[in-house]
Amino acid sequence: MNITVLGCGRWGSFHAWYADHLGHTVTLWGRPGSQHMKELVETGKNEYVTLPKSITLTSDLQRALTHTDVCIISISSQQLRSFARQLKDSHISLTLPFILCMKGLEIGSGKRLSTVMEEELGPDVPVAVWVGPGHVQDFLSGMPNCMVMASKDTELTHRLVDIFTSPLIRFYYGQDLLGIEIGAAAKNVMGIAAGMLDGAHLTSLKGALMARGTHELSVLIAAMGGKEMTVYGLSHLGDYEATLFSAHSNNRRFGEDYIQGKPFHKLAEGVYTTEALMDLSHQYEVELPITHTVYAIVKEHQNPQEMLEQLFLRSIKKE
Repeated sequence: MNITVLGCGRWGSFHAWYADHLGHTVTLWGRPGSQHMKELVETGKNEYVTLPKSITLTSDLQRALTHTDVCIISISSQQLRSFARQLKDSHISLTLPFILCMKGLEIGSGKRLSTVMEEELGPDVPVAVWVGPGHVQDFLSGMPNCMVMASKDTELTHRLVDIFTSPLIRFYYGQDLLGIEIGAAAKNVMGIAAGMLDGAHLTSLKGALMARGTHELSVLIAAMGGKEMTVYGLSHLGDYEATLFSAHSNNRRFGEDYIQGKPFHKLAEGVYTTEALMDLSHQYEVELPITHTVYAIVKEHQNPQEMLEQLFLRSIKKE
């Protein structure tokens, strides 16, 4: 089967490696002028993965999408709308399935990424999301994990799971696309909060963060029309170990470095997601205390120690 991966960063390069590992014919695309693609072309590797020579590398979008069966998109979530317009303008076939392998919400609207795709490419375009726990470094070392695939179309979900399941990644069928997308995006915000607790020497509060974090997101998901129990699945709570505790987590590291006043130069999607979740909090009139605290620290530059202690020492109430 021909698989195209659009986006050649950490996860894009891994998805290309993984599809090749399963025996598919793989094309990996990067933007013209991309430093990530330049590195892969010149050396065949990046700081995470060494790509086999069987993978075709290109910056020609038309070439990348010609004669492909499945398209994986792995780019920054905030670039998705403009990129979807680029796909539409390229006059490619919009009947092939697109799998979104990133976690985020659109700033300014709070819209889910599958919604952005539908708005730009039309409601009939097959769109799925691939999310869940795991780090590139662990997968490449042979450490297996469980992930989730979800779409509005049950048949499409099952077909994609059949294509990509292996002993390295065991997939579960997602039943609630809305809840899965919100939960997957929001876990990055909880990752930032966890890093802040580490940086403030309040690591013992991570248990409270896990319990209250899942609760506040379950309330939001229910208010939006999703299933509140979805947040306790692989897309959110199931990803906590990889996000709240792992040294590999960019979001956790960002939070820790922010508290300690250290510069952080990698992408932490949770920063953008915090803004989008605050939009949803106002839109659906749902209180999101942890999200609000992260927002107050990062965007409003309020005192981190005071905000974190205030968060967990709020007035007494029923759990």
